[in-house]
Amino acid sequence: MILETKKTVFDQLDGQDVMRYTLVNDHQTRISVLSYGGTWQEFVVNEDGVEHPLIWGLDNMTDYQRVGYCLCQSIGRVAGRIGGAKFKIDDQSYQVDMNEQTHSLHGGNHGFNTLNFEGAFSQTNDSVSVTLKKHINASDDNYPGNMDVAIKFTLDNQDQVSIAFTGDTDAATLFNPTNHVYWNTTDDRTSLAQQKLQITSAAHLEFDDEKVPTGKKLAVKGTAYDFNQAQPVEKALDQLKTENGGIEFDDAYEVAPSAAEPIAIVGDTDDKRQVKIYSDRNSLIIFTANPFDADKEDAHQYNALATEAQTLPDAINHPDFGDIVLRPGAPVTHTIRYQYERLN
Repeated sequence: MILETKKTVFDQLDGQDVMRYTLVNDHQTRISVLSYGGTWQEFVVNEDGVEHPLIWGLDNMTDYQRVGYCLCQSIGRVAGRIGGAKFKIDDQSYQVDMNEQTHSLHGGNHGFNTLNFEGAFSQTNDSVSVTLKKHINASDDNYPGNMDVAIKFTLDNQDQVSIAFTGDTDAATLFNPTNHVYWNTTDDRTSLAQQKLQITSAAHLEFDDEKVPTGKKLAVKGTAYDFNQAQPVEKALDQLKTENGGIEFDDAYEVAPSAAEPIAIVGDTDDKRQVKIYSDRNSLIIFTANPFDADKEDAHQYNALATEAQTLPDAINHPDFGDIVLRPGAPVTHTIRYQYERLN
């Protein structure tokens, strides 16, 4: 047994220490999590003594603040957009931060990705974990309900990472968190040409001009949005441009929640490695990005693929999208699992 944990000061931000919690399993697979934003900073696997990163991370808080993109950060109370930044719970109307155009995005100006959490390690015979906790006052983020949040990252000896988000509230509120992880599992990591993606889904959501769901679900079969068979992301981007002039994927897929069957798989076209994604909720958002060179002319030469497992966005305003209301005395935990597999 060589399971390891390590806690260090990663950096400082606004006079506060940002802590880095590192978990290592028996295979020397490693993940690191930052207290600020519940940021998943590392997912590194050991391939015959050679380390290979699977996600994107940065080395200091200055870069995280400069790059933005919610890079691998935990998102909440509500991931995605809320149309008009308003909703009703039990016939009571609420207005929250309108922090992007005329809607709320990723929990508003005081979302989880802006908070510095307190962390603590735990361990079993087969896994190591860090749990980040925070008490959030209703006045802090303009949502109803004072909330206690716990985000538990676990790495086990099967090279599986799970993220469990638990919310507990004293008044009815919304809870639809995720992690905004950015992948590139390929050898050279310079583009998405060798980055494969598979999503088991029959439909994606129609968006309005501000990327808020209209309520309509669109069939993916035979379109650039169809990832039911694994394909290179860059190839799908080329098809998207031909079909409708699109230059990026920023789309919400409807999926079947499952602990046994992955909702999606990311991997490389050389079939060296893949990560299966499991979720207990009904949607996966994908987003193609180049977070590090976004101001350059070739910004659409993407090198990062974000996946955000959650309930369908703007669910509170669409009755058939899923229930994201969190009620007093009924804490809720949502879990996303990521299973790394070496193929050859």
